[in-house]
Amino acid sequence: MKIAVDAMGGDHGLSPNVEGAIQATRESSLSIILVGDEPSLQSHLDKLGGTKAGIEIFHAPQVVDMHESPALIARKKRDSSIWKATELVKNKQADALVSAGNTGATMVSAFFLLGLIQGVERPAIAATLPTRQGKAIMLDVGATVDCTARQLFQFGIMGHEYGRHLLGNDRPRVGLLSIGEEDTKGNEVTKETFKLLKDSPINFIGNVEGRDVYSGNADVIVTDGFIGNVALKISEGLADAIKKMLMKEIAQSALGRLSYLFVAGPLLRLRRKTDYAEFGGAPLLGVEGISMICHGRSSSKAIKNAILRAQALAEGGLIEAIRGDIAHGCR
Repeated sequence: MKIAVDAMGGDHGLSPNVEGAIQATRESSLSIILVGDEPSLQSHLDKLGGTKAGIEIFHAPQVVDMHESPALIARKKRDSSIWKATELVKNKQADALVSAGNTGATMVSAFFLLGLIQGVERPAIAATLPTRQGKAIMLDVGATVDCTARQLFQFGIMGHEYGRHLLGNDRPRVGLLSIGEEDTKGNEVTKETFKLLKDSPINFIGNVEGRDVYSGNADVIVTDGFIGNVALKISEGLADAIKKMLMKEIAQSALGRLSYLFVAGPLLRLRRKTDYAEFGGAPLLGVEGISMICHGRSSSKAIKNAILRAQALAEGGLIEAIRGDIAHGCR
């Protein structure tokens, strides 16, 4: 099993990518291909003592900046680390790829080089969220902002398969994000999607509201990329605001600082449960290959976890399962 890592992608440069790759090889038997500027990567590997850790380097001289237009990559940056990493998957030289770089560039590379699974109309990014009962999956969170009912239906099918792999549950509960639980609530696209999902063989539990996202009442939550991305960013902002407000309240008085000694353990456990680094990355579902999209601010821990999840999805046959569902009439 080989995982290609876009070693130049992300807000923090190559350090977390290289360090995460080394950590992943120490926790598993996989091999990793670091894709990027060879001299820089070799120097960093030598410094960290990772030259003998099952890691090889594939030279790619160009870098796609986080703020560059993704549309330019296919025309002007085919020697970039993300394009070359995706080519390795296309050519069967790697089993999956991981990137914390420009999300749009990652999607464009996957779309052009890997292509969509036959029958799939649009891809979806499937994010993992913490809930009161464990984990849930929300898709799409940014790949396809305007969706038809059939596309949302396909997101439900793909989310069902990803849920089976990630959660170890053969019949994950699939809910449709809407403004009310009744099947009459929502816009016309949502109402039509409801009918399609209800008639499908998956475990569809109906509409779920925004307040239910973190309750754990649904294992898979289906929505379009516009709403999903806004919901995800609001959640990230809220979690950060609550953490900062809580620490401010604790620091403002001697009693607060004293009480922290007693609540530090539970707070640390809560932080771990809500830390995106624990989830690693989000797969781009619907393309013919495993493409993991990571947060631009990913730490080495997040990269490591994304690599290990990519390995698990490749070994678990996620693409084959989605391909089979779509081919057998779930479209």
